[in-house]
Amino acid sequence: MSEKPHDDMNDERIEEAGGEAAQGSDGDYEALVRLMKENEELKDRALRLAAEMENLRRRTARDVVDARTYAVTNFARDMLTVSDNLRRALDAVPAEAKEAGDAGFKALFEGVDITERAMLSALERHGVKKLEPQGEKFDPNFHQAMFEVPNPDVPNGTVVQVVQSGYSIGDRVLRPAMVGVAKGGPKAAPAQAAEPGPVNEQAEKDA
Repeated sequence: MSEKPHDDMNDERIEEAGGEAAQGSDGDYEALVRLMKENEELKDRALRLAAEMENLRRRTARDVVDARTYAVTNFARDMLTVSDNLRRALDAVPAEAKEAGDAGFKALFEGVDITERAMLSALERHGVKKLEPQGEKFDPNFHQAMFEVPNPDVPNGTVVQVVQSGYSIGDRVLRPAMVGVAKGGPKAAPAQAAEPGPVNEQAEKDA
C-alpha cells in the first residue's frame, strides 16, 4: 500500500485550515453586520420614543396652561350678562335725576356703579379684559359690525361707535364688541417702512 509523500500531506492540512479560517471570518463579518443593523434600529427607535415623549410633555404643559387660563370661560361669559344689566341700569338714570336725587338715591346709584366696577375687576384678575375698539381699525376677529356710519372725516373701516363692549380671555375672544363702522372716508394709510438710518462706516468696514 503506497503512502502520500510527507509534503503533500502538509499541503492538504494547510488548505483545510485556510478554508476553515475563511469560513469563520465570513461568519464573524455577517454577525457584525447584523449587530450593527440591530444597533441602528434600536437607536432609531429610542430617538423616536424620546421625540414622542417630548411632544407629549409639551402637549400636556400646553393643556395645563389652557385649562388654567380658560377654565372660567363659561362662568365669565355668564357674568358679562350681569355686568351688562348693571351698566344698562346706570345708563338708564338721567343726568338730571343724578343731580336732583336725594342722598338715598345717590347712594343706590353709587352702590350699583361700585358693584359693576368690582365685578369687572374680578374678571380681569382671571384674565378677562375689556376691549376698547373706539377709534381703532375694524378687526373681524374681535369686532362685530352692526351698521355703517357715513363719516368722511375718519378712515374707512374705523370703529366710530361701540354698541356693546367686547371682552377677551387669554388669546381668545370671549365676546366680540358690537360696533358701528365708518364708511366713505379715506382708506387707512398702509404702514410705512422705516427710513434707513445713518450709514455705519465701521460696520461696512467689518463686512
